[in-house]
Amino acid sequence: MQDYISERVIEEGRYIIETDSTVRACAVHFSVSKSTVHKDVTERLKPIDMELFAQVRRVLDKNLSERHIRGGIATKNKYKK
Repeated sequence: MQDYISERVIEEGRYIIETDSTVRACAVHFSVSKSTVHKDVTERLKPIDMELFAQVRRVLDKNLSERHIRGGIATKNKYKK
């Protein structure tokens, strides 16, 4: 793996942990696609830093469990306008 990719993967992981953000928000912050961020933090991060991977996985699992709630809030706000 090239150096700039490894650095990006670690930066994305740290960003997700520090800000408790979603993959989508991380993608916007780093100006890459959400598919790239998802692949970075679920596949590429594991061999680089297992501890960081575990922390990111916890945040992603929490976001996954709250996804249906966020969708409901977004729909509610959409129809409020």
